[in-house]
Amino acid sequence: MNKKLTALLAVSSVTIAALTGCGSGQSAKTESTKTESPKTESTAASLDQSGEAGITDAEKKVEGDLELALFQGGYGADYWEEIISRFEEKYPDVHVNYKINPKIGDLIRPQIISGDVPDLIYHNMGQSDGVVLGLIKDKELLELTDLFEENALDKEEKLKDIMLAGKLESKAYAPYGDGKIYLAPLNTSPTGLIYNKALFEEKGWEVPETWDEFFALGDVAKEDGRALITFPGIYPTYCENFLNTSIADAAGMDALNDIFDYKEGSFSNDKVMQVLKNIEKIKTGGYLMDGSTGLNHTQSQSEMMLGKALFIPNGTWIENEMKDAPRENEENFEFALLPGLKLNADDPDFVSTSIEQLSIPKNAKNPEAAKEFIRFIYTDDSVRLFGEKAQGMIAVKGATDLVNEYFTPGMNNMFSVLSDESVTTYSPAYQTPPANAKFNKNMIYENGLLPVLNGEMDAEAWAAFTEKGFASLREDLASENK
Repeated sequence: MNKKLTALLAVSSVTIAALTGCGSGQSAKTESTKTESPKTESTAASLDQSGEAGITDAEKKVEGDLELALFQGGYGADYWEEIISRFEEKYPDVHVNYKINPKIGDLIRPQIISGDVPDLIYHNMGQSDGVVLGLIKDKELLELTDLFEENALDKEEKLKDIMLAGKLESKAYAPYGDGKIYLAPLNTSPTGLIYNKALFEEKGWEVPETWDEFFALGDVAKEDGRALITFPGIYPTYCENFLNTSIADAAGMDALNDIFDYKEGSFSNDKVMQVLKNIEKIKTGGYLMDGSTGLNHTQSQSEMMLGKALFIPNGTWIENEMKDAPRENEENFEFALLPGLKLNADDPDFVSTSIEQLSIPKNAKNPEAAKEFIRFIYTDDSVRLFGEKAQGMIAVKGATDLVNEYFTPGMNNMFSVLSDESVTTYSPAYQTPPANAKFNKNMIYENGLLPVLNGEMDAEAWAAFTEKGFASLREDLASENK
């Protein structure tokens, strides 16, 4: 392991991230660290009638020890323990050793530095320990492009063709901008503007598609004694959950990727400026709930649930996070999600999704078994299991139908935005800035969007501030690469 990687693994700042909220599903369970998988009695019952878990003879012959390092967060440990047991049942020549822990990055850092890497890591590039980010930065991950050219285990389609549209093209999975895949998606969870579907149905309100429709609904809401929108002003980066999608809808994914790469003029082009001016109008038009800029995330979420505002930027985690919070109508409340707002109704549809990633270190001892384990995760059997045990959805087409029996009506409403195959998903991933950079993407919200919604700055000043910050980042990156 080279000195550069060792230094990178020592950093703890988040430099590439998507806002994933306060939990990716159910609340985190008690910490669990295990070194070998159990053979549970439920394994046999989980297989289909053929006893083959729905898998064709497309599987590869793999054997030996397989070491997994798994992050334990909102999805808990139950899914991993069961899917590992099923994998060993199907591949009896593989023995899986695994660790699952909320601080898995800290646990495996010494291994990585010494060169004794796990075979597969479930941990995200945005985690504060910087472990996966360090592996990406120093190009220490195994390329997975060939894996996604292979067929799925339980259907005659290539893996890349069963993934949600746009997912693999995101820099969250192809981080170097060359189209080569180095990280594999696990779950997917949409983000956007959350609202109460039951209230809209009760009032006969149409969910807006465009900014014009959004503000027209805001005028109706005012007459009903409600604000159009609130947000957590203490944590303004929550607004990323719909701003990025609105920019992609207006200007296209290439324009949004230019922003993620800090390109000159990317934050001030005509289409982006139209979106920024609509953000400004939320304040100048009186559509923002009074006091929003002083609220934290749970306070603003509570206000929306009490009906004081129609929308709030957030993600699917809101239902679990606020399960005990009071709401306007306890008997008639259902979360739903609007991904973003368009300038024109015929603009393309994009959905921002949170990042959950699997990766294989370049020096893994059993990379073929690790790849096979990833293929196993993408089977319908695994997708159903993830819905049942983790209340989450793996990032493959048709998953919404496979997991809906395990979800509440509100969760099904929010995830339904992924069921339309015309929708393109993406995961926000900014180019990694140097550790000593004076500007970071959070400043777009903290020093730009927040002053706009406070009435202290207009859209043009926001764009100018961000463009100046991007220029400093380009200089820092050029200096770092000399």
